[in-house]
Amino acid sequence: MGAGGRMSTPSEGNKSQSDVLQRVPHSKPPFTVGDVKKAIPPHCFKRSVLHSFSFVLYDLVIAFLLYYVATNYFHLLPYNLSYVAWPLYWICQGCNLTGVWVIAHECGHHAFSDYQWLDDTVGLVLHSSLLVPYFSWKYSHRRHHSNTGSMDRDEVFVPKLKSSMKWFSTYLNNPPGRILILVVQLTLGWPLYLMFNVSGRPYDRFACHFDPNSPIYTDRERLQIFVSDAGIFAVLYVLYTLVAAKGLAWVVCVYGCPLLIVNGFLVLITYLQHTHPSLPHYDTSEWDWLRGALATVDRDYGILNKVFHNITDTHVAHHLFSTMPHYHAMEATKAIKPILGDYYQFDGTSIWKAMYREAKECVYVEPDEGDQNKGVFWYKNKLH
Repeated sequence: MGAGGRMSTPSEGNKSQSDVLQRVPHSKPPFTVGDVKKAIPPHCFKRSVLHSFSFVLYDLVIAFLLYYVATNYFHLLPYNLSYVAWPLYWICQGCNLTGVWVIAHECGHHAFSDYQWLDDTVGLVLHSSLLVPYFSWKYSHRRHHSNTGSMDRDEVFVPKLKSSMKWFSTYLNNPPGRILILVVQLTLGWPLYLMFNVSGRPYDRFACHFDPNSPIYTDRERLQIFVSDAGIFAVLYVLYTLVAAKGLAWVVCVYGCPLLIVNGFLVLITYLQHTHPSLPHYDTSEWDWLRGALATVDRDYGILNKVFHNITDTHVAHHLFSTMPHYHAMEATKAIKPILGDYYQFDGTSIWKAMYREAKECVYVEPDEGDQNKGVFWYKNKLH
């Protein structure tokens, strides 16, 4: 996992550590979104219902096979081996269901098909099954795409200013503290964001993805938040009946633990896409949509790139053209890199190493001292 450096792009794989950490340009790019789009073959923007559903079917078949093996054969194993088999099931099923999560995410971007009603139906079913409020997250995530890299309007993983760091931050800015932060982030980060907007942009009142009256949403969106909540309640009712029939331990082993893996990967993927020592953030005096969209980084998760439908290593292209289906994103990424030049960032560092490095180096943001571009913010870690 995260071995780094893809064979098809040797120039990236040969990047030294210093090259990877070198800041990307923050000035206005010499190209437009139109220039970038012209470099992409037109077929990359075409969405196919059959092609998209083939990925849904594939992921669900794998999920069923893993479930079938676990529930029909694990009890036949020697007692000690069950302690190995179940964690392997959790990891494999969690990774596979992360792929299902990504397809539902595509539905929210209208990248699944040409039919909005079909995208929303598939997305609602898939996301609800993973306890994600589909429409609620669709709308907040759309605003993230509209305001990426903005210190004032981005929706998630908005970095803190040094002046807003809590008093206890100093005591966590060490190896045990960073590991603790990462563990809490990967286990509780997703539900805390949905329920309490933790790591999200500040609002003038309580913000929650399950609340139709939340300040996250406009009046025309509120009815669909009820639909999202209904989807979650329907799945919770199914889980309740399963607990009554099979027992809590069965539901936790078969469904709960893989879901924790899904939630952890979701947070990890998003965190590493938008947190990197080379990436700038902007306030309103400097921000524009294109520079914000380019303030993200492609990563290498090894074989999991395919399992996650390449959301990991084609994220720059995704932010530029979010309605493009994932099965064309690799071709599009290859096509746009010559246009983007130094504005394109890929980091093939091992995911485990990158996760800790970013927790160490990316503590807060502030402009460089003496820099005339006071609206450009960079990650730093010196609290004293």
